[in-house]
Amino acid sequence: MAEQDNHPGATPKSTSSDPKTESDVVEVESPTSEPSAPEVTQADDASKSAPPASDDSDSNEKDEKDDRPFDPAVDLPAYRNGMNWFVLRVASNKESYVRETLLKKVQIEGLENLVGRIMVPTEKTKTLKGGKARITETKLYPGYVFVEMKLESDGRIPQDVFFLIKETTGVGDFVGTAGHPTPMSPSEVEKMLLDSRIPEETPTVKLEFAKGDAVTIQEGPFQSYEGTVDEVLPEKGQVRVLVTIFGRQAPVELEFWQIAKAEDA
Repeated sequence: MAEQDNHPGATPKSTSSDPKTESDVVEVESPTSEPSAPEVTQADDASKSAPPASDDSDSNEKDEKDDRPFDPAVDLPAYRNGMNWFVLRVASNKESYVRETLLKKVQIEGLENLVGRIMVPTEKTKTLKGGKARITETKLYPGYVFVEMKLESDGRIPQDVFFLIKETTGVGDFVGTAGHPTPMSPSEVEKMLLDSRIPEETPTVKLEFAKGDAVTIQEGPFQSYEGTVDEVLPEKGQVRVLVTIFGRQAPVELEFWQIAKAEDA
């Protein structure tokens, strides 16, 4: 991805057979007695009457897919309709506003054939403080919006699309060179779409510490003590820290927010 400012513009990215003659015909003598009917066993009869077995794994997979909401990041192909992906610089904390505004403008102007998906990848994390859970949604690429766009034959942004984007509050320039946006590489697109999946409704607790980390206690009766993480307890939002008290190591259970890694303290 090139990181140079640009002027608005655009580049990406019978068989047939002969009739039988008299010599071809062979006469077959009829049998003198009728052949006996084939014997049918109980197992054979049961197999004929039994309904075909269904593939439970396939049906379960389909049910799971039908239960989740439509996700444009995974339910549509990475590249479609001759479009490519470009990176648009935007003002900090304006990513979601720019995305929603552009989507509405594209729909109103009927430009869906030129502008497709617009992505702002986010991640949901859960932290525990004072026994209370708090869920936050963090932007993974602050200051950037990803736009799926179709260019003119000469590699420039269509004029209607150019003005629609540039007249939106908070929009900067596309990432590119010499006035042309640079298309994202396939690997960049793959990672961006992976990050753009709809965040889970019940995110797991974000683990900031691991066993063996040297930490400093910042809150509570053992404030300013240094210790080592002995165990992480994500379901409680706590860690067990080994602290030296009166010459002996003692385990102390603390919440994540009460400690910091020694190098960050």
